[in-house]
Amino acid sequence: DIPFGYSINPYQGCEHGCVYCYARNTHPYWGYSAGQEFEQKILYKDSAPQLLKKWLSRKSWKAHPIMLSGNTDCYQPLEKRMKITRKLLETFYQFRHPVGIITKNSLIQRDLDILEKLASQKLVSVCISVTTLNEELRMIMEPRTATAGKKMEVIRQLSQAGVPVHVLMGPVIPGINDHEIMAIGEQVSDAGALGFHHTFVRLNADVGIIFEDWIRKAMPDRADKVLNKIRDSHGGKLGSSVWGKRMSGQGNISQMISDQVKLVQRKYFSNKSLPEFNCDLHAHYKTGQLDLFQSPD
Repeated sequence: DIPFGYSINPYQGCEHGCVYCYARNTHPYWGYSAGQEFEQKILYKDSAPQLLKKWLSRKSWKAHPIMLSGNTDCYQPLEKRMKITRKLLETFYQFRHPVGIITKNSLIQRDLDILEKLASQKLVSVCISVTTLNEELRMIMEPRTATAGKKMEVIRQLSQAGVPVHVLMGPVIPGINDHEIMAIGEQVSDAGALGFHHTFVRLNADVGIIFEDWIRKAMPDRADKVLNKIRDSHGGKLGSSVWGKRMSGQGNISQMISDQVKLVQRKYFSNKSLPEFNCDLHAHYKTGQLDLFQSPD
C-alpha cells in the first residue's frame, strides 16, 4: 500500500520534530529513544552514494523508481552540511536512473540544477508534504519544517523549472487539520502541483504515547475528541498495521476525509497528471548505448 518498492534513507532520525512521525518507532533499533533522541541523535550514511553506484551497476538490476526517503527526510537540516542527498541525485543522473523525492524542507531548492537535468529525461518527481497552512499549528506540531509559504515557493519554483511536483497532505488528523483539505488543495494547485493525495494519521507503538502526551499539553480542550476520532478510524486503537488500511483508516471519519480529498482532485487536478518515469535510459547507460540518446555531461 505504498507507491514505491525501493527506498534509500541517507539519515536515521529527523530534526524536523514532527510529533506524529511514524519513523520515530525505528530509532530504538539504533539504541535511541523515539522522543527527543529521534530529533537530536541523527545518524548519517556517508557511504550511501558509493553503495548506490555499486547497486545500479549490477547487471541483474532493472530500473525501477527508488524513493528518497521512506523513513526520514532526506533534506533535513543536516543535509545542508553533509550533501549526501545531492550526491545521491548526482549518482542517479549519472546512471540515468529514476528517483522520487518526498520532503517537508525547502533545502531542496539548492539542488534545482540537478533536478532540472533529471526532469529533462523524466527521471524524477518531487512530493512536497504540506500538513497545514496554519503557522501557529506548524510551530507546535512540526516545528523545524518549512513554513507553508516557503513550501508554496518551492512548488512554484520547481514546477516552473519543469520538475514535476505533487503534494501529500500527510497526515490528515481529524479535529486538527482536516478542515484545511480544500484550502491546501487549492493553493498547491495554483502553485503548480500536478497531483494531490493524503494519508490518515496512524500512531503505532511509541508514537501514540508521544502524540497523546503532546496533544494533552498543547490542546487539552480537544485532546479526548481528537484521540477518540483517531481510535474510531483504527478499530479502537491509535494506529494500525493492517495492509491497505493503515494509512487510510476505516469508518465514517476516514471516509469523509477521503471524499474531501477526491473532491479536491476533481476540482483542482482533473486536467493534471504526473509524467511517467523513464525506466529505459538506465539500460542504455549500462550497455554503453546512452550516446545514441544523450551523451553524459
